[in-house]
Amino acid sequence: MSPWHERGFIFTICLSQLFSLAALAQSFAPLLLIAKDFGVTNPGQMAWFTASYSMTLGSFILPAGRLGDMYGHKKMYLIGWIWFAVSSAIAGFSGLVGGHIMLSTCRGLQGIAPALLVPNGIALIGRTFPMGPERARAIALFGGCGPVGMTLGVVFSSLIAEVSWWPACFWTMAIACVFAFGLSWSIIPSSEAWQKPASMTEFDFWGSLTGVSGLMLLNFVLNQAPIDGWDTAYIPVTLILSLVLLGIFAYVELKVAKAPIVPLQALDRKAVLTMACIGFGWASHGIWAYYLYLFIMVIQGYPPLNAASKSWPVAPIGFCAAIAVPYLLKKLKVPWLMTSAMLVFVISPGLLIFADPADPFPVPMIISILVAPLAMNWSFPSGTILMSNALPKEHQGIGASLISTMVNYSIATGLGIGGSIDRYTSHGYTPLHGYHNVWWLGVAFGAAGVVTSLYFVWQSRTPK
Repeated sequence: MSPWHERGFIFTICLSQLFSLAALAQSFAPLLLIAKDFGVTNPGQMAWFTASYSMTLGSFILPAGRLGDMYGHKKMYLIGWIWFAVSSAIAGFSGLVGGHIMLSTCRGLQGIAPALLVPNGIALIGRTFPMGPERARAIALFGGCGPVGMTLGVVFSSLIAEVSWWPACFWTMAIACVFAFGLSWSIIPSSEAWQKPASMTEFDFWGSLTGVSGLMLLNFVLNQAPIDGWDTAYIPVTLILSLVLLGIFAYVELKVAKAPIVPLQALDRKAVLTMACIGFGWASHGIWAYYLYLFIMVIQGYPPLNAASKSWPVAPIGFCAAIAVPYLLKKLKVPWLMTSAMLVFVISPGLLIFADPADPFPVPMIISILVAPLAMNWSFPSGTILMSNALPKEHQGIGASLISTMVNYSIATGLGIGGSIDRYTSHGYTPLHGYHNVWWLGVAFGAAGVVTSLYFVWQSRTPK
């Protein structure tokens, strides 16, 4: 691979991370415009526009990565772009027919696309570059595209929504995905030479079915409960069903599956602690991002484009933080970098609690926006490295997929739990009171991450 081909390859793979976060942010800044069109005023229903995307993204990553192992990572990567384009186009038509339920459903379908793209993109990097500085730089660039994508998603979705109509955001995304498909098809070398002949008997069908169903039902309950209430009969029934399915999934992975999508027997204490840190941290981050935009638009009364302009520093700071990771790790051990990220997950929502809504640029909010990208782009690579160190060689490919699953699923979970806190604590108070309570929940999630990461540090220092 020539130097220019190599650069084009890295750029093409990084597009998957950029588009993944850009699509997530499509429902952040234009949220109130979308809700107004549908006549939706319930914050829980509005949260579904984002949570359904993260839910399917987090739930489908593991089986998607396994399919890439079986049938070729490039093939699954290209299918991901096709799915992204079609689902985005259909999501736009929800502005004409189907209402908010169709949009939430289409957002869920849209989330399957990055579930195909991200793990197979990471696998293509891993198979193209050997262990060493080149792979580290490629992974750092890949991670750095996350905040850039989120910022671009917020800016362009709010711009299009204000000057045109919000469905055009999704149609624009569909067109961009078609171009990304063409670029990927022409630049990425075929991965068929890396694949052994595949058979569906190698695919963990029952594990995928019970695992994905259990995760989706659990997240459905957490995000629907703020709308209908925990005392509605089907909510606890669905919760029990989801837990039963997840229990069956654990049994299948441990006792039945010949090639489990999640090798539970291989997950030692360090792997579990790593996943817990990522889960706590990104649940906090989802709350921070979603309720930050609600604060700017609902409480301060600014339009979407103005809200986007206030959060632009996330892109350059996040990209620089990701690029700096290889250099930081020369001075700092990985568990301590993870602990630093968890501390920022505490600080970023905590600062918003003290933001004065009467001030157009509250200092606590500005500081929060400046530091939050550090948590995003220190936790993901730290988690990937720690998971890689914790898993045996034969299960290395699953590490990054597990981290991506925890990142995206935790965002949806945090929004669901936050919605319940908002619903049950804001009655008789202003909306800002509910937001403060949800931010305190974000602080609690971050604090749990700090405690977990410090325990990890202690475990790493303790001789076996």
